[in-house]
Amino acid sequence: MSSAVWTFGCGRELSLDRPRVMAILNVTPDSFSDGGRLCTLEAVVEAARQAEREGADVLDVGGESTRPGARRVPAGEQIRRVVPAIEAIRRAGVSVPISVDTTLSEVAEAAGQAGAEIVNDVAAGGEDERMFSVAAARGMGMVLMHRLRPPGEDAYSDRYESPPQYRDVVEDVRAYLSGRVAAAREAGIAASSILVDPGLGFGKSVDQNLKLISGTGRFVGLGVGVLSALSRKSFVGRVSLGRDSDPLERLEGSIGLSLVHLVFGARVFRVHDVGAQVRALRAGWAVLQAGGVNESE
Repeated sequence: MSSAVWTFGCGRELSLDRPRVMAILNVTPDSFSDGGRLCTLEAVVEAARQAEREGADVLDVGGESTRPGARRVPAGEQIRRVVPAIEAIRRAGVSVPISVDTTLSEVAEAAGQAGAEIVNDVAAGGEDERMFSVAAARGMGMVLMHRLRPPGEDAYSDRYESPPQYRDVVEDVRAYLSGRVAAAREAGIAASSILVDPGLGFGKSVDQNLKLISGTGRFVGLGVGVLSALSRKSFVGRVSLGRDSDPLERLEGSIGLSLVHLVFGARVFRVHDVGAQVRALRAGWAVLQAGGVNESE
């Protein structure tokens, strides 16, 4: 049974009694889908306001691209990108909780001081040994993601010459995330503050990503919420269009797979297209409720 609330930021919480949407706000020049779009603070603030109007429950601000082949961005540069963005969003009166997308504790700490309440760590605390202690000290929520290898060593899901090797992709990812949840809790982070993310698109082939979606119940069994982060990814285009595609062509496929992921137990959805996803998830949830599904299933 998963936690019915996601707690963070010293007293704030988000009920998981319905699907929730995390809006992607990349302040990077090289993200796979929207790099360079938010190149000024004015653009960041307007995007945050629009996401809030469209129903976003969380804003995820990132200063380093994690697309396959991306180069690492030092902590100082990430801070230079994300802290002014977070401060500008808060000055503008946007009250939606803010997550910082980083694997570095120095960035998480600076973002927390600027007003972020959550850390979205694609390395699940495994890259920086201070990450969990920083998050625990500030009462920050955590998203713990599985990845097979760092982005700089990875490829897009539909471009592997041979599939990444797992004994059982769902069980291998579940076991890894179980260990990271245990490590986070040992460091003082409450179970209710943690979401797990199976890392769709990170070291998984197209078929392996689909197996992870269908196996979501095994992640729900960890006793924490599950985050879905498939928006506009290459495997989405491959299964929905059947060919190479541009990220901007993948909206319908992203919505379709989000709805399937909802049925299997995901409750928080990290997306680019906030309004469209909010409306689709709301409709899908109405059907599930009519059929007797609740937040703990």
